[in-house]
Amino acid sequence: MVHGQGGVKFQNWAKTYGSSPELYFQPTSVEEIREILDMARKQDKRVKVVGGGHSPSDIACTDDFMIQMGKMNRVLKVDKEKQQVTVEGGIFLSDLNVELSKHGLALANLGAVSEVAAAGMIGTGTHNTGIKHGILPTQVIALTLLTASGEILECSESINADIFQAARLHLGCLGIVLTVTFQCVPQFHLHEVAFPSTLTEVLDHLEDHLKRSQYFRFLWFPHSENVSVIYQDPTNKPPSSSSSWLWDYAVGYYLLEFLLWISTFVPSLVCWINRFFFWLLFSSRVENIAISYKIFNYECRFKQHVQDWAIPIEKTKEALLELKAALENNPKMVAHYPVEVRFARGDEIWLSPCFQRDSCYVNIIMYRPYGKNVPHLNYWLTYEGIMKKHGGRPHWAKAHSCTRKDFEKMYPAFPKFCSVREKLDPTGIFLNTYLEKVFY
Repeated sequence: MVHGQGGVKFQNWAKTYGSSPELYFQPTSVEEIREILDMARKQDKRVKVVGGGHSPSDIACTDDFMIQMGKMNRVLKVDKEKQQVTVEGGIFLSDLNVELSKHGLALANLGAVSEVAAAGMIGTGTHNTGIKHGILPTQVIALTLLTASGEILECSESINADIFQAARLHLGCLGIVLTVTFQCVPQFHLHEVAFPSTLTEVLDHLEDHLKRSQYFRFLWFPHSENVSVIYQDPTNKPPSSSSSWLWDYAVGYYLLEFLLWISTFVPSLVCWINRFFFWLLFSSRVENIAISYKIFNYECRFKQHVQDWAIPIEKTKEALLELKAALENNPKMVAHYPVEVRFARGDEIWLSPCFQRDSCYVNIIMYRPYGKNVPHLNYWLTYEGIMKKHGGRPHWAKAHSCTRKDFEKMYPAFPKFCSVREKLDPTGIFLNTYLEKVFY
């Protein structure tokens, strides 16, 4: 019989949200998960599954039963001919990257953080950048789902197709993802080039930048015109990097945390801190070549509040200039660097922020130096208002203030998703406070 642990305190990576589940489980088999679901039904408890806990919101929080899938983390099958891999839902992408490399394979795109579970990554719609690339769930070609009733469903484009389009971005509310099959590509190296520019230049020549680099993104430093443009492209050149620059970068971030802590007492310093760190770390050209996942991933050095919305790509310039004007017109409203701007191809996943449209993701950050909370509500609400005005949809992993009424307007397929959810989980065993705001 499976046993749960009491007294566990769950906190997300940023320590901005947490909960105290009544029982915490780490199952090792489907049979154990079924036992947990049976126990939950008999005791009228809800169940939430958590992976790496990186979502900067309360999407994984519960006071009832929590399942951590870290012990169901095997690579089940590698098909080198089809370049496909099937894994258990609890595997971290950081481990999968290494395993794929052994077989000469890779995922075509990855988010900034790989300490996330495969099932959790598709559950919230993790993305990176590259207008020819979709969000990470678009690399999923099949999955298996354990429903509230204990039934296992095989899902793909040809089997349970509607459930598949729902489950590729499932929010943790359709069931428990047991296995995921990814379409991979041959292993590749990336040549990363970062160079300084201005917001005006990048927005005026956005099409050129998108065509010039397969994985183009840029970082805008609020309260200034400063931008760091980042190109990442496949290369046959051998790995190389600037170790001195990496050292400067690491030391710079320790200094940044200290200065941002001081700015909590003198907020007007933030404008100068943003400009200083652009000059210190981003005002010269930097190049780096490494295996793809080492370029895609980067270390989040300290805790932060974060928002990330996807807007139609044609709204990029208008929305960013409006955000810039809002900061200029409200001197007391400060914004930490960077505003990270990324791009993704449209898709057909029902709850994807990129559903049926190429999109621009605008990611804003307010750091928490030494864990200290910083005032960010005014900035958050101003940003959300601009994103909504331009047809934005929030990243599901991030904190936002949207409700069902908002989602019904944002997502044409929202009623379809709700229908599948109600069919698969009629009693709401997989719901929590976050999801109640989404569906009720």
